[in-house]
Amino acid sequence: MISAIRDPDPVIFMEPKKVYRSLREEVPEEEYLIPFGEARIVQEGADITLITWGAMLQPTLQAAALMEQNGKKAEIIDLRTLYPLDTETIVESVKKTHRAVVVHEAPATCGVGAEIIARINEKALVHLEAPVQRVTGFDTVMPLPKLEKYYLPSAERVVQAADRAVNF
Repeated sequence: MISAIRDPDPVIFMEPKKVYRSLREEVPEEEYLIPFGEARIVQEGADITLITWGAMLQPTLQAAALMEQNGKKAEIIDLRTLYPLDTETIVESVKKTHRAVVVHEAPATCGVGAEIIARINEKALVHLEAPVQRVTGFDTVMPLPKLEKYYLPSAERVVQAADRAVNF
């Protein structure tokens, strides 16, 4: 948020309420900025690249832990900002792992995941050994809060998509 406030250009900052008080992590006591356009590699891996951002980072981390129990090591990229998009980090990871899954909570149709996949296809298609998979919300209206767990991507859905890519 501090990066958004200090930027001279207009910035849209979106923060899902779902993540409030849902987990605890260490936060630096001193001020820090998250640079726009720089993704963070949360976990190194060699078998598949999992690309996500925002609230979907937690189910993606859970999926990677489940995959690791089955001998698959996922590289996880937290995009942190969608525009500018860190295409270079995404492409370099896909070149390394040869497979990718994009995880986001919006519907699949017209979602940011489609743009990410387009960039992978433009810059790393010859390195892919399987089609890029998407794990998203469904192409319908977001349900009321008590039903959102059925709509939002889960760790199990991420693992299923990763398995499809790995076993292609």
